Amino acid sequence: MSGTVLTISSKNYSSWSLRGWLLCKMAGLDFEEEHADLDSPEMRQELLLLSPSVLVPRLKNEGVTVWDTLAIAEYLAEIRPKAGLWPSDMVARAHCRAISGEMHSGFANLRSALPMNLKARHKSFKIFSGARPDVERIKAIWRECLTTFGGPFLFGVNPTVADAMYAPVCTRFRTYAVDLEPPLDAYCETIFNWPLMKEWEDGALAEPDEIVELEVEF
Repeated sequence: MSGTVLTISSKNYSSWSLRGWLLCKMAGLDFEEEHADLDSPEMRQELLLLSPSVLVPRLKNEGVTVWDTLAIAEYLAEIRPKAGLWPSDMVARAHCRAISGEMHSGFANLRSALPMNLKARHKSFKIFSGARPDVERIKAIWRECLTTFGGPFLFGVNPTVADAMYAPVCTRFRTYAVDLEPPLDAYCETIFNWPLMKEWEDGALAEPDEIVELEVEF
């Protein structure tokens, strides 16, 4: 083992775990996965969006312990600068940080209305009115990035922190049958065909745990 450990929770339900895992993989970090106990009250609170402080994913590396997905991203960018987690161009990098921060701190209505569930598929789903502005804002972010930077990822040919941050949204849009215009649908397909994403989804599909509270149809 490398001595580096990433603690995550459910691969099926935990969008923050997915983001942290993608970032570590993108950085080329050799790490061991440690799975938090889904029966613990803390982990259930995290997955049910009730916890005031999300402590997974949590990365332990060379005596450093860091949690919070953006903090992990910044730490990885410092120790693996050649991984290209942030765009090399200053203007693109600033934009990438802005939209990553927006996902990190916002979209609460979308999170509660469309919880991540990789195993679920709805042929149609009524999105409550409070979440619709979040959906439209995300579409606008993607549209602007793909137009400005040319795709197939949000900032060009290579994935960045922004793609790790928005990858769980792609799965939510697929799960709840959110209608997307062709360029945005193509972006989601890029994410789904990303080998790292396929690896995570394989793990999610093999996961036996179910959290009944997150199986409720809103």
